[in-house]
Amino acid sequence: MKDGVVVVNSARGPVMDEAALVEALDSGKVLSAGLDVFEEEPKVHPGLISNPNVMLVPHMGTYTVETMAAMEEWAIANVRRGLETGKLKSPVPEQDKLK
Repeated sequence: MKDGVVVVNSARGPVMDEAALVEALDSGKVLSAGLDVFEEEPKVHPGLISNPNVMLVPHMGTYTVETMAAMEEWAIANVRRGLETGKLKSPVPEQDKLK
């Protein structure tokens, strides 16, 4: 890539090698970066935190009134189904026996 690029990652933290990004920022290859996801969340590379050309913000992709309401409704329905039928709408590995 050209020198002086701006890197933005709002997808998934592990797609970015934070140590390599810090090196690229320090060398000038990357001018600045904006991240709302991190390689080893909640840990963030100290070189990103201390760099004035880096903007770090919380991942807020689901922070809308509509999405929050839908997530609340899903969680309530999941608990209700678990209590009434012993099966969950969206089991996680720790809940395998409740499938």
